[in-house]
Amino acid sequence: MLEVIKGMLSTALKDNSSLKFAVITGCLKIAKESIFTETNNFVSDTISSTRYNEYYGFTQQDVDKLLADAEIEEKADLIKEWYDGYNFGEFEVYCPWDVMNYLRDLQNDLNARPVSYWKNTSDNAIIRSFIDYTGAAIRKKLEVLIAGGSICQKIEEDLTYDYLHSSEDNLWSILYLTGYLTKVGERDKDGQIELRIPNKEVKEIFESTVRKWFEDSARVTNRKDLFDAVWNKDADKATKEISTLLRMTISYYDYRENFYHAFLVGIFAGVGYSVESNREHGEGRSDIVIYNDVTGQVAVFEAKYSRKLEDLEKDCQKALDQINTKMYAKEFEDAYEEVLCYGIAFYKKRCLVKSK
Repeated sequence: MLEVIKGMLSTALKDNSSLKFAVITGCLKIAKESIFTETNNFVSDTISSTRYNEYYGFTQQDVDKLLADAEIEEKADLIKEWYDGYNFGEFEVYCPWDVMNYLRDLQNDLNARPVSYWKNTSDNAIIRSFIDYTGAAIRKKLEVLIAGGSICQKIEEDLTYDYLHSSEDNLWSILYLTGYLTKVGERDKDGQIELRIPNKEVKEIFESTVRKWFEDSARVTNRKDLFDAVWNKDADKATKEISTLLRMTISYYDYRENFYHAFLVGIFAGVGYSVESNREHGEGRSDIVIYNDVTGQVAVFEAKYSRKLEDLEKDCQKALDQINTKMYAKEFEDAYEEVLCYGIAFYKKRCLVKSK
């Protein structure tokens, strides 16, 4: 494909007497030894350039006028949270595609919630390939970004296709040049730029990609020891195995119960067990119920998020007490050979499992 594009564009752009000038758009800067080796005299403007920076997206003034014309100024903060935050040169701009799509939806329904329109135009494979590359250091940086923080990285703008995935710096550069990250500050003396996720839309793309990555990773990870521990009522072994999986994953939701709930569901999904989440049982809604129809066993899980490491023991017992007082396991006693009840408490990437 590169040879086809190279031949087509070189023929169109070089020695063409009918052409005065051409404008080529894309995410990556035209570089030597790339697809334009037979042409020259390019002038490139990147995401960091200032010459046309206000034309890459809607400025705040543009959005204010659009909202005023549509008489929906009350949506300004919501639109800013979801679709603003891209820094081009010296301007902060909104994504025009998202703003216009959301305004269209608001014309039909004033209560329409913002959604990720960008996600539907791309498979976001670039984030997935980045996560697949990940080591412990990259995982920690991704967690900082998803939690709303920023990181400092060296950015290389003169990338060629052959070297896109050859180093960690190049991977961060791709995320920056393609809009998944934006700059917070200018380059320091070491040539690094402070980067963050620009807005809520892109944050959701990161989170959904991480969730899918974990689900896929969990399927190929040997979890036999964990399953054996669960069905044999070995809480200590289950603690060890779940803690190991926690250390392997990338956290999102800033370590809240939603993250741990999704984490547990992902562990048991797709391996032959029936999994129920937040269904009514007894006098409330249990977090997770796992059915092992082969052995006639049921495992009921209640999870708690601990605010301090020393609270793990107390919160784990609270989870077990809730299973008992809410009678989550009662309805299974006549239909299954054995009902196992587990309380789990989480603190960051630590956990404690207790059984009843």
